[in-house]
Amino acid sequence: MSASRTALVTGATGFVGRHLVPALQAEGWTVRALTRRPAAYDGPGEVVGGDVSDPASVVEALRGVDVAFYLVHSLDHTDYAERDAAAARAFSAAAEAAGVGQIVYLGGLGADGDQLSEHLRSRREVEHLLARTSVPVTALRAAIVVGAGGISWEITRQLVKNLPAMIVPRWVSTRTQPIALDDAVRYLVGVAGNPAAHGRTFEIGGPDTLTYEEMLQLAAEQMLGHRLPIVRVPLLTPRLSSYWLALVTDIDTRTGRNLIDSLGTEVVVTDTSIRDIVPGTPTSYAEAVRRALAQPRG
Repeated sequence: MSASRTALVTGATGFVGRHLVPALQAEGWTVRALTRRPAAYDGPGEVVGGDVSDPASVVEALRGVDVAFYLVHSLDHTDYAERDAAAARAFSAAAEAAGVGQIVYLGGLGADGDQLSEHLRSRREVEHLLARTSVPVTALRAAIVVGAGGISWEITRQLVKNLPAMIVPRWVSTRTQPIALDDAVRYLVGVAGNPAAHGRTFEIGGPDTLTYEEMLQLAAEQMLGHRLPIVRVPLLTPRLSSYWLALVTDIDTRTGRNLIDSLGTEVVVTDTSIRDIVPGTPTSYAEAVRRALAQPRG
């Protein structure tokens, strides 16, 4: 790959972004790391200041960019859907004006339709809004990304660590298809600058389809050496579940509520065509957990 290619990573200080920047550099990309607080950034790449919701603030950051990675969200706000939609419109327009060659977006799995939660509908809306300009968009849809510091993984890790037994809601029986952080980053890098991925949507996941209860128990086996007693409570609502999470983890109530709303939606891979574009063997959930436990939460 030519070293002259330039990538912009939005959300460069976030869970996925801070791993994506060095991975792109390792493949020869010149990387700009976009953040609202450039003075506080101490990661790799060229740091640039900007806010995706303010087109004027990202004009210089987007100049000469071949691929822009869109990894931002506003889950910690009550009006996150409106904020994220406005930011997607602003960013895609700025990218088109700057002549960006491709936008790569990491969104959420789940079949289109009324069954999607508000959170997943918002992720899908952002995907569609980014694609409304002439800039080709590649969308990768994922369920839980398993890695140290990821919100969904931290919920799993802290529940297992802090509770000798669990009283859980019905959503623990919902099926999902988690993906290792290393695989998510590998797919993001693999589609960047790849014409075969332009204008396409790919579903990405690991090889294991599990319920949330199975994920908790497999994590418990690796962390504690045994499984946990689990009791299901049918009437534990999303609101009560979010308060429960806030009590036993360091995840704030608002973010927890927005995530929990999605846990009743089955999110599994139905199309594996990403493997034709980015070959490789996906990492098992058990191995993803081992790697996450070995990494600093950073």
